This record gives sequence, structure tokens and C-alpha cells, in this order.
Amino acid sequence: MATGTPNSTRRSERSRLAILTATRELIGDLGYAKLTIEAIAARAGVGKQTIYRWWPSKGAVVFDSLLALSERPDGGGIELPDTGDLETDLKSVLRATATEFSDPAFEAPIRALNTEIINDPDLAAVYREKMEAPMREAKRRRLRSAQAAGQLPTDTDLDLFIDVLYAPLTQRWLLRSGPLDHTFADALVTTTLRAFRP
Repeated sequence: MATGTPNSTRRSERSRLAILTATRELIGDLGYAKLTIEAIAARAGVGKQTIYRWWPSKGAVVFDSLLALSERPDGGGIELPDTGDLETDLKSVLRATATEFSDPAFEAPIRALNTEIINDPDLAAVYREKMEAPMREAKRRRLRSAQAAGQLPTDTDLDLFIDVLYAPLTQRWLLRSGPLDHTFADALVTTTLRAFRP
């Protein structure tokens, strides 16, 4: 029998998701500079104080709105594909990354987040802990699997490998200096593997 007592946990989760969705939508509609807590609250159907109670700044809301995109329904961690073929798997991941960076719906909030990270050391620390560190560890796990299979030397500096592979993609995206397409992604994988393999 229903008691009629509202479930505050369910209501809070509904509000949180509404706020995060509204944030992503508004960045696409307005751009980061014109995004306000008031606009997010109005779009999400909540009071401003609800947002301020959960997030200390506009940048923090933007960060969580992006973090929510990577949350898996099963609660599992990030995993890169492991078919046993390192080159194929890395090309798959780099192509997906290039496609994501070229998607206006994704690009606007990510550019906004990068701007905030540059100017807010506290947000940068949260980004490293919650987004960058888990993603980097997932990449290391895939590379360790390749080492175990004899596809990479056992003394490979995995962090350097990751930086060499991803930095050109990030640089081209940040500066808009060239296309982010599958040809470029494949070339990065081929070049990086050639540099690190014996």
C-alpha cells in the first residue's frame, strides 16, 4: 500500500539529471559565456538554491554534466576495447575520440570545461581525479594487456605512449588547425606504434 510519502532520493536524482541535461543543452544553445545558473535552473525546473547547494560554480556544473555522459548504467568503470589486436583497438578508440571532438553538441561543453580548468585550479584537481585519472588508467590497462601479449615492449613508458598518441589530436582540436577525421586518427596510431615498437 502506498504511503504517499515522497521519495526524496528519487526526487533529488531526478533534479540532478535535469540540471545536468539542461546545462549541456544550454551550452549548445547559448555558448558558455552566456550560460548562467539562473538559465540552468529555469530550464531544469528547479530553484537556483538547489544548484548552489550541490555545485560551487558554473564550471563545476559543466564538469559534472560532462562526467555524467561517461557514467555507465551498470556502474562499471571505463574499459577500452581489447580484441587482442592493439593497432585495431587503438584506431577504434582514436576514431571515436576524433568523431566526438567534431560533434558540436560535445565540443561546446568540452571547450567550456577546458577554459574553466585553465582558470580554476580547484576544478582542475577535480577533473584530474574524476575524469582524467580513471581514463588514463583504462588506457594503461589496455597497454599492459598488449605488453603481456608481446605487442609492446615490457619496458614501454605507458604514460609517454598515451601522451604521444593523444597530444596531437588534442592540439589540433584546441587550435582548430586541421581536420579531425579517421585518416588523422589512424596516422596517429600507426606513427605512435612505430615509435614504440622495437
